[in-house]
Amino acid sequence: MNKTITVIKGDGIGPEIVTEALKVLDKVCEKYGHTFTYQEILAGGCAIDAYGRSLTEEALEKCLDCDSVLLGAVGGPKWDGVAKEIRPEAALLGIRSAMGLYANLRPARLFPQLADASPLKPEIVAKGIDLMMVRELIGGAYFGEHKTVEENGEIVAHDDMTYSEHEVRRIAHTAFQTARKRDSRVISVDKANVLDSSRLWRKVVHEVAAEYPDVICTDMLVDNTAMQLVKNPSQFDVVVTENLFGDILSDESSMITGSIGMMASASLGDGTRGMYEPIHGSAPDIAGQNLANPIGTILSAAMMLRYSFDMIAEADAIEAAVNAVLDEGYRTGDIMSEGMKKVSCSEMGTLVAEKI
Repeated sequence: MNKTITVIKGDGIGPEIVTEALKVLDKVCEKYGHTFTYQEILAGGCAIDAYGRSLTEEALEKCLDCDSVLLGAVGGPKWDGVAKEIRPEAALLGIRSAMGLYANLRPARLFPQLADASPLKPEIVAKGIDLMMVRELIGGAYFGEHKTVEENGEIVAHDDMTYSEHEVRRIAHTAFQTARKRDSRVISVDKANVLDSSRLWRKVVHEVAAEYPDVICTDMLVDNTAMQLVKNPSQFDVVVTENLFGDILSDESSMITGSIGMMASASLGDGTRGMYEPIHGSAPDIAGQNLANPIGTILSAAMMLRYSFDMIAEADAIEAAVNAVLDEGYRTGDIMSEGMKKVSCSEMGTLVAEKI
């Protein structure tokens, strides 16, 4: 099978971790007889340095003219002072919007080999952590009107959180369809006791739930969800929520598993094409030192094979390879513990590729 992948290495540790993911994908091609063509573009801070903006039209066209996008990380303190419309993060918002990627899937699973790395009590960890965060990605406060004005002699900032029925309906369908492939449980997270957008969210989610009688659906307020994630994460299977809440809760859910460096994500729309990236940032403090953990990016590549390319066996092989390497005690610095064997970013990528 031939596939074209647009590669965005990005900033900070991005080039290092993506290089290792490509190493693993090349091994998949070798073993399973596929051909992956990589077309690399600049986006984020590196694009600002090169072109004066974080995403060019030519780069965006390559994202639209491919089978999927693999992204490392963008941003860093170097570009904190640039105008908001060209900040590194604006590139991601632009790509998501242009590609129609309204659903962000972030699995948070505790690898048993890393149970000691979780900040939660052992008795909580022992119950297991394996949930899928389904976050609406191109609506809400991040895509609403933003303005800062002077009113009555003082500066006032406005950020509008807006949702329409169709936006809620389509992400709800994604959540319920995802739940059918897991444990058939959905918790819909909102703030319906305060926000009009959340009351609409709850109404539409309940309408969609009626189409999935085999899936259990319950509601949970966002503040309670934040508490329950650290009190009893085993109660969660699929969590569906809007953009801002999902951004915060998915980061929380990743940290309770022990390391943000292990967490992958998929951003999907109505078709098969998506954008795949680890959920961590660009970590400029360790950039260029071969210290980063590439597993989140490698697992993101596995998600690409599973969700966009329908290469189930190949995705399973990558995930099994990661487990095998962890079983043998290899660790990057962020997940290192006593008695384990510390390896570099490139060494971890090589180890995983060799297990394919």
